[in-house]
Amino acid sequence: MGVPEDLLAATKQCLSERGYARTTVRDIIAVSGSNLAAINYHFRSKDALLTQAMIEVTGEAVTEILKAFPGDSKEWFEAFWGELIESFRTNPTVWRANVETLAQAAHLPDVRARLAEGQTLAQRELSARLPGHDEAGAQVLLTLFIGLLVRWQIDPDSAPTARDLATGLRAVVQAAGGGEAAPA
Repeated sequence: MGVPEDLLAATKQCLSERGYARTTVRDIIAVSGSNLAAINYHFRSKDALLTQAMIEVTGEAVTEILKAFPGDSKEWFEAFWGELIESFRTNPTVWRANVETLAQAAHLPDVRARLAEGQTLAQRELSARLPGHDEAGAQVLLTLFIGLLVRWQIDPDSAPTARDLATGLRAVVQAAGGGEAAPA
């Protein structure tokens, strides 16, 4: 890795550990092992570096979501959530930094635009993987995912498991009059 990559990796780590508002240039420099001038040289400013890190971490999250989607399986729904929850455990930096990015989106138009692009891509790719290429189903999955991510960051011990999500969605679909339409 070169200096720009080191700075981005350090910034993602700082976003995850300290949050956007509490990440300082000194933090980034300490974690990256670079010097102060490197931030301005490679990214023009701390804000530009933070923005780039948030954009990249969003892309990493989309990759994780799509990687979690299993191949053809009758039990795809529960397997998908199980893989995502495992990713929350094994890649906490990506997910904590993503929650931080979601929180900053309302204040940073570039980040908001890139998040919207990432959500569009994730929805399109999820739709392509769903039986019947179901766009509405992909929207529901993406919405459930964001809620689960936030719940997991707040209290992972109380967040629903993959089985809880599958069972709960079946109950909601049945209560809404959908009968057997719930995922397996």
